[in-house]
Amino acid sequence: MLKYTSIASSSSGNCHYIGYKEKGILVDAGLSGKKIKEGLDKFDIKIENIVAILISHEHTDHIKGAGILSRRYDIPIYANQKTFDAMKEKIGCIHEKNIKIFQTDKKFEIDDIQITPFSIHHDAKDPVAFTFDTGNTKISIATDLGYVCENIKKNVCSSKLVVLESNHDVEMVKMGPYPYSLKKRVLSKKGHLSNEDAGKFALDLVKTGTEKILLAHLSKENNFPDLAFETVNSILKMNNIQVGKDVNLKVLDKDISSNLYAV
Repeated sequence: MLKYTSIASSSSGNCHYIGYKEKGILVDAGLSGKKIKEGLDKFDIKIENIVAILISHEHTDHIKGAGILSRRYDIPIYANQKTFDAMKEKIGCIHEKNIKIFQTDKKFEIDDIQITPFSIHHDAKDPVAFTFDTGNTKISIATDLGYVCENIKKNVCSSKLVVLESNHDVEMVKMGPYPYSLKKRVLSKKGHLSNEDAGKFALDLVKTGTEKILLAHLSKENNFPDLAFETVNSILKMNNIQVGKDVNLKVLDKDISSNLYAV
């Protein structure tokens, strides 16, 4: 059985927890070390049982607390080479034994969990998303997607639980206060996934057996939790998929999560 909770998921900071047996893995650490520990404490998760911090890409909202957590609690940091090179000055000195370099699109294992860091489309050096597979169950964390390509579908489909980006409403971005250059970035194929595109991908996921979809990485300026939910829900409903019966659909809180999911 795998356990999942979101410590935070928004444009301000991202950190996800994957638990297996008595051990845990963090995916990204985009909050202060203190806030991440507080989030774990809420679920009685001992930070001393965290065996790895996996980094998806080098943006600050994904790495802010990685260095301090690694140094304070002797936790290895896993990243591909380009990501590590891009973030190493931002996170400070990391003990050599705690620098773990993985290869994009190549599986590796941590404590009997098979992890696949698969390539995605985002404006970073070598961004990835992750799947976690015990052989009996599979979880995927897929945010900062830009768009959903076949490689993403291949890796994420058949997951029992998927953390899926539903970052923005396209019209809110177009009409909002962002400068043109930032609007162009958000809406580009190396930006973020819209509510509508999240809904279209959610449809594919349900058809391949996904039971829980958690909408994540919502923009504070260009989205609302209810809007993200209703957009995805309406796409599923139009295709005869009933939320609550065929799939469990939730929106992750922007701050500390209130749910621990087990699959």
